[in-house]
Amino acid sequence: MTKFKFLLFIAVLVGFAALAHAGLYEGTTAYIRHDFAKAYAELKPLAEQGNAKAQVFLAFMYDEGHGVTQDYAEAVKWTRKAVAQGDADAQYLLGQMYHDGHGVPQDYAEALKWYRKAAAQGEVPARSDLGWMYAHGEGVPQDYAVAAKWFREGAEQSLSSAQYALGWLYLHGHGVPQDYAEAVKWFRKSAEQGVAMAQSNLGLMYAKGQGVPQDYAEAAKWFREGAEQGDTIAQFNLGLMFHDGEGLPQDSVQALKWLSISASQGDAESQKFRDLLAEKMTPAQIEEAQRLARKWKPKGQD
Repeated sequence: MTKFKFLLFIAVLVGFAALAHAGLYEGTTAYIRHDFAKAYAELKPLAEQGNAKAQVFLAFMYDEGHGVTQDYAEAVKWTRKAVAQGDADAQYLLGQMYHDGHGVPQDYAEALKWYRKAAAQGEVPARSDLGWMYAHGEGVPQDYAVAAKWFREGAEQSLSSAQYALGWLYLHGHGVPQDYAEAVKWFRKSAEQGVAMAQSNLGLMYAKGQGVPQDYAEAAKWFREGAEQGDTIAQFNLGLMFHDGEGLPQDSVQALKWLSISASQGDAESQKFRDLLAEKMTPAQIEEAQRLARKWKPKGQD
């Protein structure tokens, strides 16, 4: 399960736990604090007593290997127990297991089946996953129009991943008429929720003047937001803006820093521009840029 899905899934479960059961809330909040031993101690008895939400959370712990030895088969076991009770979170998690091949054979048709069941019960993240499967043609013929339908349902429920995806469809005119203003609208909603790819794309819209007046300062602002979270495209573009002095003061050291960070993650364009820029800089400038690059950590990382 990706980090983004992990955060979203945890938010859904913790929100439910706060309303449903004191022990469940204690277990899930302990998990958020990374006190996995306490989380397991609180959740395991509830799961064994048949609490569907505890079963889902225990399955998630086994799927991620948090507080227990990672065991996909055990994760599937607990997920199916909750699925048997009709739990929408469990249906969604089982769909992800079939999509990724965790504890079950990878099977896009089964993933679609369980995503649809979860979506029919109002599970918002499942709608976004259905959108991605139609967009990528996984288990179904690629169909951007259907993908847009599912993304829109999620986006209108403030799901940041769906907002980003819907913005991308409007940007490229896939499944919807190309509309830069609509792309900006949905990228902004997603970016304001902290999605790095949306922040990077919003920066590009401002840099190019697509759907908004061209504004390099605003572009630099959003590139920085995405770059600080580790988005390589945002890092590359922020480096170029420091190099050119667009939207912020010209600074070759900062330019080399961000190009070096992006290059270290394998971005070929960043590697090329990093090397070209370094040829024009003094050894002291290069050393300082490298020091800053080594010191940098993605936003929120301890």
